[in-house]
Amino acid sequence: MPDTQQGLRTALEHMGLLRPGEAYSAETLAGGVSSDILRIDLPDRSPRLSFCFKRALAKLKVAADWRAPVERNHAEVEWLRVADALVPGSVPRILGEDAQAGAFAMEYLEPAAHPVWKNALRDGDIQTETAAAVARVIAAIHAGTACRPEIAQRFANDHIFQPIRLEPYLLATAARHPDCAARLHEIAATTAGTKLALVHGDLSPKNILVAAQGPILLDAECAWYGDPAFDLAFCLNHMLLKCLWRPQWRERYLACYDALAATYLARVSWEAPAAIEARVVQLLPGLFLGRVDGKSPAEYLNDERGKEQVRRVARAFLLRPADRLASLRDAWNCELNGA
Repeated sequence: MPDTQQGLRTALEHMGLLRPGEAYSAETLAGGVSSDILRIDLPDRSPRLSFCFKRALAKLKVAADWRAPVERNHAEVEWLRVADALVPGSVPRILGEDAQAGAFAMEYLEPAAHPVWKNALRDGDIQTETAAAVARVIAAIHAGTACRPEIAQRFANDHIFQPIRLEPYLLATAARHPDCAARLHEIAATTAGTKLALVHGDLSPKNILVAAQGPILLDAECAWYGDPAFDLAFCLNHMLLKCLWRPQWRERYLACYDALAATYLARVSWEAPAAIEARVVQLLPGLFLGRVDGKSPAEYLNDERGKEQVRRVARAFLLRPADRLASLRDAWNCELNGA
């Protein structure tokens, strides 16, 4: 949050959301590691008004020394605006921005009507239609921004994407696996050099709400004009990892993996579907390994046996790359079967 209550008040007044002297309350919301997020309530409004206030942190809340530029907060605001124009209702509405404070405000969505997809996956509510709906939204955003120079210029955020995505997930992991280091550096370079569409950059189930009208995407502070393969790989990675979190529902997680991949690839119009699939398959094992040995380990992977299973499959595909997503899925399923 802003360093003082006065700082918070000033930011809210700059956005035109708080009147001078008006009472408000602020409640810290649970979230990721990269930002502070508050629910702001204005009790004297009729009807009572609530919204979210978000500010990016220079140093992320992880054990490793992980830092990233705070202007990513503005990149998130811009991504939300573009996404809303392309797929109305797929993101929260922006209510205001204070770029000087590195903060913005957006509508507050009641949790009862907007459950977090990660929680649903944890609790056994595992629907392939949700996965397909997510794929449809992100494919529409990619298609709507592909090969658009004005969007590329607006989101020329390599200086953000490198420290918050490529370095912690791929390059930090390379330092722990010397025999895979050259391959991980190559994948990072290919990803960084591929400029095709607007990328969300953190397409994780924890950043997706499941609403009656469809998925709502949050936390786009990694927004970057680059390789759309990153978004699909990032989300598919979570479907694989969930098999270790709740092994009794492995087949359902893998069905979501298949639905995500098939639905997305069927909507790729800006390049050959086989070309982006090949990049996803090459990127995915690096991200997979990064959730064990990178700077942002998955918090639910505490079992050393499970970590070793991730390492075996990820390293095999890094050292012997494939070009079909089904190959990685099947190898992971065999590993979990003990084959």
